[in-house]
Amino acid sequence: MGSLKTEGRHREERPRTHAGVQRRPLEQDTRRDPKLLAAIRRVAPGTDLRQGIDDIIRARSGALIVIGEPSELEFMFSGGMRLDLDFSPQLLYELAKMDGAIIVDTEMRSLAYANVQLMPDPAIPSDETGTRHRTAERVAKQTGALVISISQQRETVTLFMGQIRYQLESIADVLAKTNQAVATVETYRQRLEQVLMRLTALEFQNAVMLDDVLVVLQRAELTTRMAVEVERDCLELGSEGRLIRIRLEELMADVPREKAAVIFDYQAENGEPSIEETLERLGALSYQQLLESEELAEVLGYPRSVNPLDYAVTPRGLRVLSQIPRLPENVARRVVGNLEGLEAILRASGRELEAVEGVGQARAREIREGLRRLQEHNLVDRYLQA
Repeated sequence: MGSLKTEGRHREERPRTHAGVQRRPLEQDTRRDPKLLAAIRRVAPGTDLRQGIDDIIRARSGALIVIGEPSELEFMFSGGMRLDLDFSPQLLYELAKMDGAIIVDTEMRSLAYANVQLMPDPAIPSDETGTRHRTAERVAKQTGALVISISQQRETVTLFMGQIRYQLESIADVLAKTNQAVATVETYRQRLEQVLMRLTALEFQNAVMLDDVLVVLQRAELTTRMAVEVERDCLELGSEGRLIRIRLEELMADVPREKAAVIFDYQAENGEPSIEETLERLGALSYQQLLESEELAEVLGYPRSVNPLDYAVTPRGLRVLSQIPRLPENVARRVVGNLEGLEAILRASGRELEAVEGVGQARAREIREGLRRLQEHNLVDRYLQA
């Protein structure tokens, strides 16, 4: 990996576009609409509803299932049978053998009606071609209820909710895509670890440029966004994604803390917003903006006119202190607050550290020994050689 400085060294190559990475702010993605996510949780593998749906598909049958308050939907349907029976996958499968729609209460506790004829407003526009899907779309738009349409011919499951239409992918396809995304997260995590270790080495040398910080922040955000992709797909996998979720948690365990610590250490001192607000601003950047140094520098409170390659910055020291085992974060923050910057912390005597509230003699010794071990970890020789 190339170095980040000028003067005989090359600037690190910025990450290239990856198909799984978000190219726009996450909240604008329809796939992450909260109502849609709630609906997907209801039909994810491992739920009773999904078991019933799978049984219907295996029987090469179709169905139209409306989930909502029966009393609020009665104006729209006629005929059928009133049941008020406890919900079960087996009963749902049996009722789907009838021609009409099935009404399930919002809490998924009872099967209220079966074999009903739905009559939504025909003036509501629909792009669907099949009768079942067209009815489902109009019912969803008119009532806001969750409507599940199971196609008999194509063996697909489509969710309608308000203006949202979402067709579930096969579990095999989602698993393949998610495993590939996890591999990408692993690669991103390795690269993030490399630039973090490099940043630590530069901090001990008091040789950090703003560009070094921006690369770390960029890679941390890219890793986070890729992990969000995996989390979203794990939601659709339900119980089938259990092992993937465990692996993702391992990969992302320290990333949020590292990202927040970098912001704490390097945010410009100009009446800056809170770390949480800065994280929100970072998350709101589009993928293209995330590749621009000027955009990232502005998020940290630096003017766009600054050249990150030539602008020296000094760490406050929280990120390095957080690498010392058993040192509570509140104590580390007090050390940072009492001593001006990492260099001052490294020079501090035992008595100066002991004077900080919550440190004491034993913890002061642990801090000094921990910093010494980090310095002797061969980071400089390993990551700064030409």
